[in-house]
Amino acid sequence: MSTKASRSAAKVMISPAVLLLLGWMLVPLCLTLYFSFLRYNLLQIGDTPFAGWENYYWFITDPSFKAAIKNTLVLVGGVLAITTVGGLFAAILLDRPMFGTGIIRIMVIAPFFVMPTVSALVWKNMFMNPVNGIFGRVATSLGFQPVDFFGQIPMASIIMIVSWTWLPFATLILLTALQSLDQEQLEAAEMDGAGWWNRFWFIMLPHLARAITVVILIQTIFLLSIFAEILVTTNGGPGTATTNLTYLIYVSSLLQFDVGMGSAGGVIAIILANIVAIFLMRMIGRNLDA
Repeated sequence: MSTKASRSAAKVMISPAVLLLLGWMLVPLCLTLYFSFLRYNLLQIGDTPFAGWENYYWFITDPSFKAAIKNTLVLVGGVLAITTVGGLFAAILLDRPMFGTGIIRIMVIAPFFVMPTVSALVWKNMFMNPVNGIFGRVATSLGFQPVDFFGQIPMASIIMIVSWTWLPFATLILLTALQSLDQEQLEAAEMDGAGWWNRFWFIMLPHLARAITVVILIQTIFLLSIFAEILVTTNGGPGTATTNLTYLIYVSSLLQFDVGMGSAGGVIAIILANIVAIFLMRMIGRNLDA
């Protein structure tokens, strides 16, 4: 069979999967775009006049919109900082020979497979509860006043919970990249008198640059849609202290029953996510070219 015929056969074989994937993505997107131009309220079924850009205007001018954008950026930035730095040092530690390496690596990666709702409930009730939580009991035993995490530092608490979930992902990617590093380079640098910090800064970190960029890209795309942790723990509060863009869309659509404005918020979120993705993809492209 010729190469041209093989390629044609391959295209025919994968076309059903491609069409299914396109339909799975395009149908919800088209419906969201369609509803965003309607005055569609769930309390007024059957009355859906064309609203034009009205839903977009009301969503952007909502007093909670600026707070949601700010909280989204703080949440994404905080989690990225913790998981990237923490994952880097966890990968370096796990790369060293130790007793029970396999079991330790499984335990480190395990939190990534816990459902977000479950992890949020565990942190909320078992760790961060000021009365019965572990942190509260430890503070009381040491003579300190327990911290009401979700009342006093709500955003920091959400960042801590989400970081715990995503830290194993960053650790796994960086550990895989670190194990591909030529150990002869490190041994030669050590023989030349280079200390650990110099070996890390001039050899390990440049080698991990691409892996770090991939971690930032993938995590950013998913962190922009964080929802379950906020719903389970703070419900966007106190006030709008932990309301991100995803939660604001949920409030507009299902709590205020305004599907039109919620759909407009969804379109805005898609546009912002694509802008971030394009920026990060260009950054990865420059990194790979280098």
